[in-house]
Amino acid sequence: MTKSLYIAATEADCGKALVALGLTELALRKTPKVGFFRPIVQEAGADNDIALVLGNFRLGQRHEESYALPYREVHALLSQNRTDEMLERVIAAYKRLEQNCDFIVCLGTDLLGEMAALEFELNCEIARNLGAPMLLVGSALGKTLEDAVNPLVIAADACRDRGGQVAGVILNKADPQDLDRYREALSGQLGDRVGLQAVIPFDAKLGSPTVREISGQLGAEVLGGHDRLDGLVSGYLVAAMQLQHALTWLQEGQLVITPGDRGDIIIGMMQADRSARYPSLAGLLLSGGQRPEPSILSLIEGLPDSLPIIAVPADTYNTATQARQVKSKLSVGDRGKIERSITAFNDHLDVERLESQLSNVSFKGVTPRMFTYNLMQRAKADKRHIVLPEPTDPRILRAAALLTEREAVRLTLLGSRQEVEKVVKRHAIRLDPEALDIADPATDARRETYAETFFELRRHKGMTPDSALDCMLDVSYFGTMMVYRGDADGMVSGAIHTTQHTVLPALQIIKTRPGCSIVSSVFFMCLDDGVVVYGDCAVNPNPSAEQLAEIAISSADTARMFGIEPRIALLSYSSGTSGTGADVERVREATRIARERRSDLLLEGPIQYDAAVDAGVAAQKMPGSPVAGCATVFVFPDLNTGNNTYKAVQRETGSLAIGPILQGLAKPVNDLSRGCTVGDIVNTVVITAIQAQGRDQANAR
Repeated sequence: MTKSLYIAATEADCGKALVALGLTELALRKTPKVGFFRPIVQEAGADNDIALVLGNFRLGQRHEESYALPYREVHALLSQNRTDEMLERVIAAYKRLEQNCDFIVCLGTDLLGEMAALEFELNCEIARNLGAPMLLVGSALGKTLEDAVNPLVIAADACRDRGGQVAGVILNKADPQDLDRYREALSGQLGDRVGLQAVIPFDAKLGSPTVREISGQLGAEVLGGHDRLDGLVSGYLVAAMQLQHALTWLQEGQLVITPGDRGDIIIGMMQADRSARYPSLAGLLLSGGQRPEPSILSLIEGLPDSLPIIAVPADTYNTATQARQVKSKLSVGDRGKIERSITAFNDHLDVERLESQLSNVSFKGVTPRMFTYNLMQRAKADKRHIVLPEPTDPRILRAAALLTEREAVRLTLLGSRQEVEKVVKRHAIRLDPEALDIADPATDARRETYAETFFELRRHKGMTPDSALDCMLDVSYFGTMMVYRGDADGMVSGAIHTTQHTVLPALQIIKTRPGCSIVSSVFFMCLDDGVVVYGDCAVNPNPSAEQLAEIAISSADTARMFGIEPRIALLSYSSGTSGTGADVERVREATRIARERRSDLLLEGPIQYDAAVDAGVAAQKMPGSPVAGCATVFVFPDLNTGNNTYKAVQRETGSLAIGPILQGLAKPVNDLSRGCTVGDIVNTVVITAIQAQGRDQANAR
């Protein structure tokens, strides 16, 4: 089987970047050693697709390693009948990249400019010489069914006639209402000549440009609203009429185009954007090279989270024409569009059939990409209800948008609906506030019942009914009580609140599960050579031997819950019997206790980190150990060691660290770092959902 697939378009603007993202993500589930290669680029050192894939997936290659030749050199070589030389240079660049890769995603030419008519044949020839089967991509946008399908069928047959291999055909941008008709037409014409036949529906949100893209392509000056430049533009309105008439034409996501001296329109549109009675706008585009009056500019500068305002020198007619001609391109910073693209790829392609093209690509253990993919799939298979008590943080809402888009969990946000809607609008987050489940503790009918329950749980600690009622105004306590009472399956907090603010209510209300005396934590460390578990790096400062043993057992159970076979190393500054001292003896005693309690687990301790991970060191220091050299669960002797180690590994290697994930609670509550990213939040919510699944499965047994 092949080590690469070659994506080739049958026409310009067919959405091949979507396929490149989806295929790269799929390959990364098989191995972390994935490369991305473009034989020919428009300009050397400045290719958008290379920047997109390398930046999004953090592939271990440089931009200059990712392509062979720019168009101008290819054109010169072909015009001199030096095709063989051109192919030799492409193959040489590919082979250099191949040395460090298990699989390479190849992306063909853009079908632009003077070589467009020859490019399909050129892509076929390059793919054949690289030994890469082709994925052919076409577009159905604005075409009849016949005009959409025929070019793909002709291209597939032409590729085969030239001695190439066709792995599959993908018809992109199809009418969502007619997907079955497109599939039937492809199948009817291709039969079994091509195994993979896919149709991906048109997604207007992927095709809509952002205000930032329009500003960049028009060379506009940004006058205000810098924080909202990534909002999508769904339509355009030329406001040349009086304000009272222009307001009646407003629609959601419009970019309003008006001359720069129309102060009435500028102020009116800014006010309409902030009003609950009018649609949320994408921005204002000022034409004519005229800046607003200084007093209006001062007003714009003084408004927080202002509507984006950009200005160009062209007249209104030409400005409107140019704006409508702007085509959106996927870029590395647009997480929303990238996620939508990958989701569309996974939802509409026969991924299992495509994986057969990667069947020779193997990797020992679980790749980081496969780990996070499996997490999402497990969450989607048995959807759980997670409460998020910090919805005024835009990171939380962006994560909620991604989770909603992937249909991974059911979410409840705690707080004021009005405040949430303001944040959604202010930060141009692609989330429909009307579709959100938002509960405000101050007005929620469950508050009194929750307070009664909390009072009963804490009356022995001096809690009064009034204090309990006041506590239920706190989103952390309210959310925790939702989990305790079964109104939610889990809670994720900590983006704004401290660890204590998140964990204390859980300890007071949910408490530890049977057989567990302490709450501890783990991080899933997604390293280049697999995913391992670090515990405890976030909760217990100086655990006793008994507590270390319990942390080891809990960490092993957590690892197994998430598909990692536990081989537990209890770490210290010496290995085996080579060292002495109170700290070493504490780890040695913890190992003895853990083995006594759980004879089914593979445990080793005390052991040094190098002996736990390196087979050569293990053979010298701890020969015959079933854990040394291949540990998957690492238990650190104290919080100082664990916290610094995980951060050092994360920063120095660029590894993804998912956590902290709390373990030991009767129901799942998890704490975020206040420096968390949107990706961190998504992963933590999904893990919380899986913990809830595991708890219910354990109770059923």
